[in-house]
Amino acid sequence: MEDKEKPKSAGHTRSDKYIPDYDYLFEEDGSSGKKSETKFFSKIVKLNLWQIIYSTLIYLLQSAPVFVMPIITANIIDVATVAINSAGGVTDEVRTEIAINAAVLILLIIQNIPTTMWRWRIVSKMLRRTSAGIKSAVIRKLQSLSITYSKDLESGKIQSKFLKDTDTVDSLFNCFIFSIIPNIVGVIVATVISAYKNGWVALFFLLVIPINVSLTFLFRKKIRKRNRDYRLKTESMSMRLSTMVDMIVVTKAHGLEQTEISSVEQSIKNLEDSGLKMDQTYAGFGASTWVVSTALSAVCLIFCIVLALNGYITIGEVVLYQSMFTAINAYVSGLVGIIPSVSSGFEALRSVSEIMSVKDIEVSMGKAEVTEINGDVEFENVFYKYPNTDQYVVKNLNFSVKNGECIAVVGASGSGKSTIMNLIIGFLTPNNGRVLIDGKPLTEYNLSEYRHNISVVPQNSVLFSGSIRENITYGLEKYSEDDLKKVLEMSDLNEFIKDLPNGIDTVIGEHGDKLSGGQKQRLTIARALIRNPSILILDEATSALDNISEYHVQKAISASIKGRTTFIVAHRLSTIRDADRIIVMDNGECVESGTFEELLAKKGKFYELKTLNDLNMKTAENAFA
Repeated sequence: MEDKEKPKSAGHTRSDKYIPDYDYLFEEDGSSGKKSETKFFSKIVKLNLWQIIYSTLIYLLQSAPVFVMPIITANIIDVATVAINSAGGVTDEVRTEIAINAAVLILLIIQNIPTTMWRWRIVSKMLRRTSAGIKSAVIRKLQSLSITYSKDLESGKIQSKFLKDTDTVDSLFNCFIFSIIPNIVGVIVATVISAYKNGWVALFFLLVIPINVSLTFLFRKKIRKRNRDYRLKTESMSMRLSTMVDMIVVTKAHGLEQTEISSVEQSIKNLEDSGLKMDQTYAGFGASTWVVSTALSAVCLIFCIVLALNGYITIGEVVLYQSMFTAINAYVSGLVGIIPSVSSGFEALRSVSEIMSVKDIEVSMGKAEVTEINGDVEFENVFYKYPNTDQYVVKNLNFSVKNGECIAVVGASGSGKSTIMNLIIGFLTPNNGRVLIDGKPLTEYNLSEYRHNISVVPQNSVLFSGSIRENITYGLEKYSEDDLKKVLEMSDLNEFIKDLPNGIDTVIGEHGDKLSGGQKQRLTIARALIRNPSILILDEATSALDNISEYHVQKAISASIKGRTTFIVAHRLSTIRDADRIIVMDNGECVESGTFEELLAKKGKFYELKTLNDLNMKTAENAFA
């Protein structure tokens, strides 16, 4: 496989031409004191402004029957009233006028079907693209987060933000298009019609707005508080459920089912209590809105009747104004009534913004492109400490590795072994000093492209529910069957694949639960090898295996390290006897370096670790004898 072209990774492809890139819309521009969620919302509206204006104009045509019917009703009532009260009775002119009004109304009603479909086509496309853009932006952000920040994120919280909160944000934009804009347009049109007929009546109608706005201000803070509390309780419940699923084997093994049930039920109870408080707030707000709306409608009716009795308006205009006021009242009440949904939507947008505003990310833009690397690695005065800590886990580390060398890194827990591997992968960046790859600082590389040239076999195998083939070729667009057969042989997977019902296409279950520990680890090694990496990192690949599994995995490792730079973090020191060089770490520093025999002969730190390791192995063997 060494002489062949590297299999092509799917990491180079993107679906940007189908899904808009909304990442930049979450960026803080410092131009105003608006909250991040308000800024994002206004940016989305501005981005889709022409579609919004276009769809609003179509809405005016679509809803014309609602606005015109009260006018036509008033006209027909007045015409009929005059005809009935006149000596001439119902004349042809009266019939013609009634027929014209009826025909106009019927035409306006019929056109509602094509205009509704027309508007839905425009709006639906806009909303679906917005939804896809937001979800895609969150996914890209999660993939760009640094490994240190990603480890601090709990999976349940991420799921809640991505699944629930992004859907709630979708509802916010739907609410804006299908509720807020129509209600505002309705208020304006109804007010204009009323003002055209009678300015004083229209002025009375406008009193509805400040009364309803005052009601909104009374409940606004309480609604926002209840929404935020419910959102946080939902995230907590999601995190607790995720932990419960991960711990289910341990829970059953220790007979702690009831303890776990009680703990989760407490989270459910907290969510229920928060939901009840939110529902009570919504109920109080809704009831208050209804009372105000109904009372104002009654006042309007009395007001119009008084005007009619005094000869200021006709009976038909009483119907018109009552219809217009009812419409205005309904539109304003509709705007007020969606305040809880809008508040919930902005709270969800705030939640999504918490992820999108994180600055701790890997930046590859503007970095050097990487087609292939030779595999030379050098640590030059490297110091590293984790964020929010004062103690360095790696101190003044210096060593260089040539292409094709096999380097083992050993030491007690916490000595800095895994940190060194993460520095090579590019997960971590030195606080001081440099990590050089082929003589060039790793910070200058496009990390995503650089990692196409390295492979990592972690201590804990990371597998997904699929076939052995799918797990090995994960992320590859193209690979040859010859390469696949070769890595199966190198990783010693054929030893058990031949006995499986569907061979390499056998489904291994969630997390590979149908395989043993050694089989999982060999599958992970095969995944690493099929990429034909220039640098291979084996992070304690045999630490949790029995002797038979260790034999097969060690056989796979021996075959895989040939012809490539290899770093091995070893728990069992007997497995690194053939390494070209061993680096011994203690308290973040390299205290010894040499071959297996050289270090044993020194009788220093490595000799001490080897002696202790042999003693522990012997004790474990006696315990299970």
